[in-house]
Formats: sequence, structure tokens, C-alpha cells
Amino acid sequence: MAATFRQTGRKIVAIGRNFADHAKELNNTVPKEPFFFLKPTSSYISSGQAIEIPKGVNAHYEVELAVVMGKQGRDIDPKHADEYVGGYALAIDMTARNVQDQVKKQGLPWSTAKGFDTFTPISEFVPKKLIQDPSDVQLWLKINDQLKQNGNTQDMIFNVSTLLAHVSSIMTLEAGDVVLTGK
Repeated sequence: MAATFRQTGRKIVAIGRNFADHAKELNNTVPKEPFFFLKPTSSYISSGQAIEIPKGVNAHYEVELAVVMGKQGRDIDPKHADEYVGGYALAIDMTARNVQDQVKKQGLPWSTAKGFDTFTPISEFVPKKLIQDPSDVQLWLKINDQLKQNGNTQDMIFNVSTLLAHVSSIMTLEAGDVVLTGK
């Protein structure tokens, strides 16, 4: 089921401000606990498919490690979080930055800025055994052969275990669901 997450997963849980440098770049405070927003699974596209930028949108991108849930979990103990991970993927969390700025000022959810079709490009499933330590993954993004982002999950404020524990304390994570670990 985890390997077919794009077809079987029911939700994308996206973590916000999980890298201190990114929070500061956006003039946000560094969070004391994880926070997240939801993206529709209709925003998925596979490698090689085109991202569609809606007219009038100032699009921004964040390369992220995606955690693919292997089984259902609620109130996951951080010490056992790895048992719930089916595998990983590489994802880009696209944002309509100008729309996000507007909805943030109004105290509205970010879904309008994050949920456009094609706004979650994601790789094929990567089995868990191929990523020995999700807290030490080099992530980079090139656009037209130009390096745009380069970082490591070592710089995350909250590690994968903490993220899964936090999210599952609020909602059940199901097999095939994806948790984007943030930027």
C-alpha cells in the first residue's frame, strides 16, 4: 500500500517552518512545536509531469523529504515512530506566495495557496531500507540546471519521529498518507 501512496493515500500533511533559516527568511518566529496544514492529494504529479502555474500567481518551491506512512497510527510514540514509516519520497511543496501572503493577513487557512492541482510534485516511492537515517538526507533542487535549493534534514527543527508523534496526536495517520517534513 505504501508503494502506491499516490493512489491510496487520503491526505498530505505538510509541516510548516521546520527549518529555522526558512522561518527567519519569511519573518516568522521559529515554532516551539510543529504546526501543519493539509494539501489535497489531487495536487500530486509524478516525475516528468509539468507544474501548472495559475495566472497571476507568484509561485515558490520548497524541496522536502516526504514520509510515506506504511500503516495506520494514532498517538504514535516517538520511540516507535519508525515502525509506522513505509518509506519515503522526494517532494516539492509549491506555494502561491502572493496568495499565501493575503490569506495569512486575513487569518485564513493556507489551502488556497498550497492546494492547486500540480502543486505537489513527488517522486516514486523509496523503500525505508534505502534511507538509513531520515535525519541526514541531502536535499537539493535544480531548475533548468540551476541549483535553487540545497540543504540537509539535519537542519530540521523537529525530526521525523517528533513530527509523526505530533500529527498523530491530532489526527490518525493512515497507510499511504504522506507527511511533508517542511522547509
